[in-house]
Amino acid sequence: MTTSAVVILGAGSGSRVGATVDGVPVNKVLLHLAGMPVLARSVRTALTVPDVRRVVVVARPGEEQLVAEALAPHLPVAGEVEVVLVTGGATRHASESAALRAVAPLVEAGEVEVVAIHDGARPLAPGELFTRTIAAAAEHGGALPVVPAVGLVGADGSAVAAGLAGVQTPQAFRAAPLLAAYAQADADGFEGTDTASSLERYQPGVRVVAVLSSPLNLKVTHPEDVALAEALLPRA
Repeated sequence: MTTSAVVILGAGSGSRVGATVDGVPVNKVLLHLAGMPVLARSVRTALTVPDVRRVVVVARPGEEQLVAEALAPHLPVAGEVEVVLVTGGATRHASESAALRAVAPLVEAGEVEVVAIHDGARPLAPGELFTRTIAAAAEHGGALPVVPAVGLVGADGSAVAAGLAGVQTPQAFRAAPLLAAYAQADADGFEGTDTASSLERYQPGVRVVAVLSSPLNLKVTHPEDVALAEALLPRA
C-alpha cells in the first residue's frame, strides 16, 4: 500500500453560507450535520484511509481553539494516526503551504509517498474516493476527482459543449514533487489558484489523471447545501 498524509482545509470563511450562531458569523466547517461538525466528518473519513500516516487540519487564524474543541469529541482517544492542527493563511495557497510544512519531515524521512489535500467543506467524500485518488497519484504523479458537468449553458443560453467535468477534492500528488513545487512557489511569491496549478508551473513533468467521482461529493457553499448534505448522509 502507498503511505500518505491527508490535509484537510478548514481555513476558508464560508461567507456565502451566511451561517451565524446567536447573530455571530460562524465558519461553515464548524456547522453541524446530524450532530457532528462538517470538518469532523472530513477528518474522520481521512482517518479511515489505509496507511495514512498523518492528518493535518488547517484552521483559520484565530479559530484554532474553536476547531480543536469542535474536533476533540469526534476523534479517537488513542488513534494510530496523528492528527495535527496548523494555522492557515490569508489564501488557499498559503494554507496549503503551511500544511505541507507540517508533513515535510515525514516526506523527507521516506514515511509519506503521497499527499492528499481535501476541502473540509466536502463532508460526504467517501473513504474509497480518498483511497482511489491516492493510488492513482502514486501510479501517475497526481490525481483529481472529477464528475461530468451536465446541463450547462452559456451566457447566451446556448448549450455548452459536452465533455466538460467539474473538479472536486481530495486531490492527491506524489509528495516529493509537490513539496518541491510549493517551496519554489513560496520563494517566488507565486500563489496558485489550486494545488494542481503550482505543481503544473514548477513540476510540469508530473502527470495528473482524473478519477471518477460523484455529484454526492458536494461542497457546502450556499445555505441550502447544509440541509442537502444532511439529507444525503448515510443512515445507519
